[in-house]
Amino acid sequence: MAKRTTKTIKSKAAATVENALGKYQSTVWQHSLLTDFDISLFLLGKHFKLYEKMGAHLSTVNGVDGVYFAVWAPNAQKVCVMANFNGWNRESHLLYNRWDESGIWEGFIPHVKKGEVYKYYIKGFDGSDLEKSDPYALHAEHPPHKASVVWDTDYQWKDKAWMGKREKKNALDQPISVYEVHLGSWQRDPADPERVLSYGEIAKALVPYVVEMGFTHVEFLPVMEYPYYPSWGYQVTGYYAASSRHGSPQDLMVLVEEFHKNNIAVILDWVPSHFPGDANGLYHFDGTHLYEHSDMRKGFHPDWKSYIFNYDRNEVRSFLISNAMFWLDKYHLDGLRVDAVASMLYFDFSRNEGEYGTNEYGGTENLGAVKFLKDMNEALYGNFKGIQTIAEESSTYDGVTRPVYAGGLGFGMKWMMGWMNDTLKYFKVNPIGRKHNHHQLTFSMTYAFTENFMLPLSHDEVVHGKSPMIYKMPGDEWQKFANLRALYAYMWTHPGAKLLFMGDEFAQTSEWNCFESLNWDLLQHAPHKGMLVLVKSLNELLKTEPALYHHNFSHEGFEWQEADDADQSIYVYQRRSDKAKDTLVIAINLTPVYRENYRIGIPVKGKWKEIFNSDAEGFYGSNKLNSDPKLTENIAHQHQQQSIAINLPPLAVSIFKKAGK
Repeated sequence: MAKRTTKTIKSKAAATVENALGKYQSTVWQHSLLTDFDISLFLLGKHFKLYEKMGAHLSTVNGVDGVYFAVWAPNAQKVCVMANFNGWNRESHLLYNRWDESGIWEGFIPHVKKGEVYKYYIKGFDGSDLEKSDPYALHAEHPPHKASVVWDTDYQWKDKAWMGKREKKNALDQPISVYEVHLGSWQRDPADPERVLSYGEIAKALVPYVVEMGFTHVEFLPVMEYPYYPSWGYQVTGYYAASSRHGSPQDLMVLVEEFHKNNIAVILDWVPSHFPGDANGLYHFDGTHLYEHSDMRKGFHPDWKSYIFNYDRNEVRSFLISNAMFWLDKYHLDGLRVDAVASMLYFDFSRNEGEYGTNEYGGTENLGAVKFLKDMNEALYGNFKGIQTIAEESSTYDGVTRPVYAGGLGFGMKWMMGWMNDTLKYFKVNPIGRKHNHHQLTFSMTYAFTENFMLPLSHDEVVHGKSPMIYKMPGDEWQKFANLRALYAYMWTHPGAKLLFMGDEFAQTSEWNCFESLNWDLLQHAPHKGMLVLVKSLNELLKTEPALYHHNFSHEGFEWQEADDADQSIYVYQRRSDKAKDTLVIAINLTPVYRENYRIGIPVKGKWKEIFNSDAEGFYGSNKLNSDPKLTENIAHQHQQQSIAINLPPLAVSIFKKAGK
């Protein structure tokens, strides 16, 4: 194997560093893990496992242990590894610029070990002196430090049982109830509230809680390394590095594995839409706009003061799709929720006239982003059985969850932002005025099956002055809690998957603060404890009633019986599976008035039993239940041949099902 000694540095200070290098001898061996085929795929935007070759890899060359480094910087004048082992000397370990057109700098440095801290020194195209973190680093220093750490993803997984059944458990015809979590603030160390918990500590507390609550999925806000804590992880600098705030990559793997052992799927928020301009990050990486558009009308996001990936560039698509593959491959994750998709699809997203660029045809659609998302979904679904991708997409873009072969983007699900906005607007209205807003709740069913929707009540709804969920509700304390119970019961019986942000399940009374633990002390109080029990009961109902999930994304699973009783603010609808015996009839009363002998249509003759009532005493309700089964009467009503008269509690949801066979 050929060796090369880097250029001798003649200064006395540099000579001192050179002497301190000892066994490293300021040498870089010419060595490559990249084949010609790798390079070809990379340049075509079709290399989806770059993490196996790029970055820092513990290797053995000619019987000598060390680390192979590879970084893409096609416009750099030179690239060197600066690290603890060479006294952070910028010049001592110069990488080789490959002989091909890839723009990759690489080399093997003997004797470097796992845990070594390093950066790349890059002499930019413009002559700038840049110190960059490794875009493919597997680990990073604890913020505010910004260097990369030589690491590996070796782990002996013990989740074979879960991986074998994931395809069925994570399917769209199964119950999906997601608990959205920010790992740094779900719970903190009671003895030191300033300290975030480690991945292991989180596993011991969070996993049993999610199991007890009956959620089927957990979703983590981004865990990729990020410098600015109040960004919640959405301003990523280390796309391949699990945040060291909570421990090592293997510690995160333990957390994922513990969820899998308990049959809980794990989804990760992923941010391929933008990245921050931190000096050590991707921005201006080799002295040029390498990862971002050079045209800032396309390459800069004014809302987030961040930079937008250039999806037209093949190498950038390879980087991003490889990153998506990486988390599913090395961390056994069961899905990705892709952030801010609408901002990727349109150049004019959140911009005024004249502030945005256009595509080659003069339109505002970002064609490179469309190609990237299609390629990504095809790669993920083609390589991993039983995973799901979920788009946080707020526009009316057609076909987000349609397969790529049918002209769509290929996502498994899409957040139903319209439902969220209309529902919260409705519930904020004083019940006296709800009759004037009645169809804000019925409108969602006009488009509910145009995509595979997930109903989100996410972190975005309880920050920045929007108030916690409980204080969005009108009325006195009892009415606030009754309204929120009714909202959750309506949500769980509406078609679509469910997502609820941490703290909402027990009616957190303050906005979410990423620097503080949730206020678990609230569970000492009956209204909050009742809310927790309600959500747990809804999750159990979702799992045990096929009508609530079998046809979550198709019209066969839903039928309106009463959508126009605006004067009384009452709604009645059916949820159905393929079996008539599973049919549920849901009645909702969204005024504080107790309605006696309210007649609802029933599809099948026989005795019908109330199987759920959000007004139950155990939920902190007034306990106005329909305790005895109701025998149908031969009175046609609400498009049904049979009907029953029920009592509708105030601000509540009642669910009926046929008793017996």
